Amino acid sequence: MKSIVVTGYKNFELGIFKKDAEEARFIKEALRKELLALLDEGLEWVIISGLLGTELWAGEVVSELKWQGYAVKLAVLEPFEGQASNWNEGNQLWATEVLQEADYHAFITKRPYESPRQFEVRDQFIIDHTEGALLIYDLEKEGSPRFFYERAKEMAERGEYELRLIDFYRLQEVVEEMNEWGGSDA
Repeated sequence: MKSIVVTGYKNFELGIFKKDAEEARFIKEALRKELLALLDEGLEWVIISGLLGTELWAGEVVSELKWQGYAVKLAVLEPFEGQASNWNEGNQLWATEVLQEADYHAFITKRPYESPRQFEVRDQFIIDHTEGALLIYDLEKEGSPRFFYERAKEMAERGEYELRLIDFYRLQEVVEEMNEWGGSDA
């Protein structure tokens, strides 16, 4: 796979309200492990839509990988203009920091928010322009990633798309691994 989209739960869906909370370190490590494996398989582009939580953490991980010398690029394809305009100042700053590290940035619909349909258009556009998806999503806990997951799953079942999930069991494994080798103060 040369290009994947990374998405998943928003931070508040996971009960995480600070971008650098302890729990975020575990999520970023899980993403880092998956992205490193994909880089070994030829990954070149990671695409996010700039949503809070999983997507911005993924953007941070890609930036860290780039600084470590990995040949990976980050594209931020926002569903509409002004996506972060109603976010609090801290979240707007977080989004700006990730955007500054992006290799490519564009708006899928070049206008402000009008309807939830813009998220459907975003999902389809990104699926059509990537070879696979990496989601932080657990089938036992529905949330906003469900809509993207269902669309990507249909493509994967037809053999036209690769779908990888990081579920809560995998996240727990990462927590345990990090605690074992001292990667956490917890």
